[in-house]
Amino acid sequence: MLKGIYAISDDRLIPYSKIFASLEEAIKAGISIFQLRDKVSKDIEIKNLVLELEDFCKETGVQFILNDRIDLAIRLKVSGLHIGKKENEELYSKEELRKIRQEFLGILGISCYDSLETAKRAYEIGADYVAFGACFSSSTKPHAKKLDLEIFSKFEALPKCAIGGINAQNVSQIKNAQMIACIQGIWEGNITQNIKALKQNFV
Repeated sequence: MLKGIYAISDDRLIPYSKIFASLEEAIKAGISIFQLRDKVSKDIEIKNLVLELEDFCKETGVQFILNDRIDLAIRLKVSGLHIGKKENEELYSKEELRKIRQEFLGILGISCYDSLETAKRAYEIGADYVAFGACFSSSTKPHAKKLDLEIFSKFEALPKCAIGGINAQNVSQIKNAQMIACIQGIWEGNITQNIKALKQNFV
């Protein structure tokens, strides 16, 4: 399950009024994983949407992931959670990650940015996959530090997800990653064509 094209939502490119139609098209085109990423709404405002998206993904055989909403993910018992930095932009400590792992029983992914040490920490606490990025320049996170793509060959303990500015034109540069996470590379323009091109060039 933790392989293939990993689609991350975007409130500008796929607003909530169109999210199910866009997601359905992406699923038909061949994504494996869908992450709901909302940095603005309160938990109570998206609770029902989270549950509906979880059910929709289950029905279509796609892994659902909730981004950064640790308390909500635990409370709703969603099937997947991805965490990055804390609100103050600090990384979670090993003890904090272990506590999250103990309380959240679903698929757990952890952003490691360009840090092999963070990836090792994720493995030690029982995470299910790690994400490295940014691989390329991205308008979503324009100030994100770009990494050396060789990092994907230096960590083998967990499935790896590549993220950051990936599209059909540059995805072939990514080696030794099991998942490719995209926002604009999927939702901007023709969703079906974008995903098919990503799948064709992701080798």
